[in-house]
Amino acid sequence: MDTDKLEQVQAHARAIAALLYNETAPEQLTTLEGIEAAVRGQILEHVSPEIGPFFIATASGTNSGRSRQLKSILGEISLTENQAKALKVKARTQLSPYLEKCCLLVSANASYERSAQDIPILTGIEVSRGTQHRIVHRQTFELPVVKEMVEELSIDGGKVRLRTPKGESCGWQDYKAVNLHGHCSEAFLQQNPTLVKWVNDQPLNTPVVCLGDGHDGIWNLFEAIATPSQRQEILDWFHLVENLHKVGGSQQRLLTVEASLWKGEVDAAIEQFKGWQHERVGNFLAYLNKHRHRIVNYSYFQAEGISIGSGTIESTVKQIGARIKLTGAQWKSDNVPQVLLHRCAYLNGQFSN
Repeated sequence: MDTDKLEQVQAHARAIAALLYNETAPEQLTTLEGIEAAVRGQILEHVSPEIGPFFIATASGTNSGRSRQLKSILGEISLTENQAKALKVKARTQLSPYLEKCCLLVSANASYERSAQDIPILTGIEVSRGTQHRIVHRQTFELPVVKEMVEELSIDGGKVRLRTPKGESCGWQDYKAVNLHGHCSEAFLQQNPTLVKWVNDQPLNTPVVCLGDGHDGIWNLFEAIATPSQRQEILDWFHLVENLHKVGGSQQRLLTVEASLWKGEVDAAIEQFKGWQHERVGNFLAYLNKHRHRIVNYSYFQAEGISIGSGTIESTVKQIGARIKLTGAQWKSDNVPQVLLHRCAYLNGQFSN
């Protein structure tokens, strides 16, 4: 903006400020917070609803068509059918795209009730709890597409509490979360084929490191991802050590076994339990033999900067849980997939662009 235009804007702004000041309640002018709220309220009510339509009509090149009222970051504005089409505003919506994005961002972190309370503080515009809910459930959340090679990924399970008929105890259902390390994450409720297809549609490196704990369901999913020769399966080191120490007994023996496993020496680890007959020992040896091909030289992999623990996906599950496990939250089973997509879209930064 050149100097002449800037001076004109400043002169008009000062004139508007003087008019609005005279229309502001004196009690709002006693604190800075009060002034901030007053100025924003005056702008939303009187100023931006005049500026916004000028931009809209000029940018779209039209004022024709039947009009409708929209709540927006600019306040309440009028938009014609032809303007909406030119500016890519969805039909029949009563919220502007930017205000809708603000609602999606807030409700990805809090309940719809809480979001309805927070949005007016953040934007100056009221959006009801019911509208917050409808915004989420009519939204199309596209699964992300990764452009760079995926070198590592991990999968883990989480739980969501489902709504049950009155008088029945609540039920919990498992979902699967997947994290493409350094890229994005997603979660799926009883949609294992969709999870597998989404991962396989990404550019997977050769080898692609696949990290998981000892749960059969995780490795069954990995079996359908990439090819056997392409996958480098790694049993999470921390789960391996946790299972080792459940055996109990001599601390010296446990440390010796841990040292062998750290180097991927499974046979040497098994040798330490020779002659010790106990149920816990039998269970651990069965665990080692079952995952033998996934127990790698952890020392070498860590030195090479390759992940050896599934902390990334565990963090993802906790972050998803921060939304779906809010105190008292119970969900209709049919609504859960959309809520998971919403939360992951937020975690992937979809609303930050």
